[in-house]
Amino acid sequence: MHRSNDDETHRAITRGSDFLQLDPADAPPGGLADWLARRLRDAIADGRLPVGARLPPTRTLAADLRVSRGVVTDAYQRLTDEGHIAGRGRAGTVVVAAPLTPFTAPPATRPHPAGPSLAAPFHGAPGADAFDALRAAPARIDLTPGVPDLSAFPRAAWQRAERTVLRDLPAAALGYGDPRGAPALRTAVADWLARNRGIRADPAAIVITAGTAQALGLIARVLTAAGTRTVAVEDPGSLGVRQHLRHGALDTPPVPVDADGIRVDHLRATAAPAVLLTPAHQFPTGAVLSGHRRRDLMAWAAAGGLIIEDDYDAEHRYDRPPVPALRSLLTDRVFYAGSVSKLLAPALRTGWLLPPPAFLDAVIAEKRFADLGNAALPQLVLAELMASGAMERALRPLRTRHRRRRDTMIDAIRAHLPGAAVHGAAAGLHLTLTLHPSTDDTALAAAALREGVKAQPLSWHAQRPGPPGLVLGYAAATATDITDGIAALGRALKTLT
Repeated sequence: MHRSNDDETHRAITRGSDFLQLDPADAPPGGLADWLARRLRDAIADGRLPVGARLPPTRTLAADLRVSRGVVTDAYQRLTDEGHIAGRGRAGTVVVAAPLTPFTAPPATRPHPAGPSLAAPFHGAPGADAFDALRAAPARIDLTPGVPDLSAFPRAAWQRAERTVLRDLPAAALGYGDPRGAPALRTAVADWLARNRGIRADPAAIVITAGTAQALGLIARVLTAAGTRTVAVEDPGSLGVRQHLRHGALDTPPVPVDADGIRVDHLRATAAPAVLLTPAHQFPTGAVLSGHRRRDLMAWAAAGGLIIEDDYDAEHRYDRPPVPALRSLLTDRVFYAGSVSKLLAPALRTGWLLPPPAFLDAVIAEKRFADLGNAALPQLVLAELMASGAMERALRPLRTRHRRRRDTMIDAIRAHLPGAAVHGAAAGLHLTLTLHPSTDDTALAAAALREGVKAQPLSWHAQRPGPPGLVLGYAAATATDITDGIAALGRALKTLT
């Protein structure tokens, strides 16, 4: 009997693991998985578990901690979903990405500094450097839109594709190439568009660009050379797109958007000869151009109008069926622009442009004199990634991950911003919130930044008066950061009321 009591005491004392000195006695009641995930996340953040470090097998760690294996599996799954760790088969579970250096917020008991270093992005009307300033601002949580889950970039598949390309690449391919882009990539893009967007395109009619940004610049130069001085835009609509068009000396009259997309009757009233649209998932409202608006828009284009179709995140959809690209229905009147920035990573700086046939030669000439064509090697690697099916295999699980993160953000908004209305949840990589009309959304974004959270005010993307709100990206943020970030937004809103 005495020996049995000693054994029980010994087991109680030795419960725990040498790995990170984990002691489940520190966990709150009923919160073992949360506690373990947080301890692992902290160790990754402070460098105790650097990129490449191997975690103990779930069975081993569960035995050390004397907890069920399900607790460890649950914690590992959370970090996998967040992009911090990944299973590597026989190599085990390893750390694949570390979070940014944590932002140190001012103590809650002291007033937040109002210096320009934190509030600069939101001083006055947004200038040409607004996005650069916001990207450079220090923060612990980034909820700005427009970025996919960068931790999910298919590094191994990219390396395999790169090795394949370099193994088979003839020396001649290292010289100057076609300004339209590498034939292999133009063919791969044509196949991609046929499968995913319903567009039948001759590879010879595709121009590879340095992202959609360069595509807009090429379009602007071609249109101004042809005598066009005005391109109507959706309102609200992307500030960045509007800035690119204005840099190309084009006026951008606003056209209102409602639940069915752009108001074609208002478009006609502008007398603009061209319009830029995001019809598959309107930025920032998330509206999908309805069938009757498509028919009305096609009638407008058939009468001489030109359409610039920015198909920026059409592949990211969750709760609605796919919609065909306008280019698939109206080849002669649509400039179609897409890229891999929202599919893989903005850093690749690779996109494509399908001009109407009448403008193809002019676009090729502009591209030739802009840069002689994109760098060939990244094009060939991307072509291999697309042609092999590796890109589609990498993207499939992202829908599930993005949907979970979207749901996490919606739940957090209900809890911490109960007065906000959520728009655009069925697709894309962001949500738009509209708030009480008395809210100053720029002041709210500035207050959130002082809390260590980045967000974009909805008013940045509007030319006409409209409801205040925020545009919040969820694809690149972990579930924990999303929840903490929305809670911080709730606190920031309370400081303004």
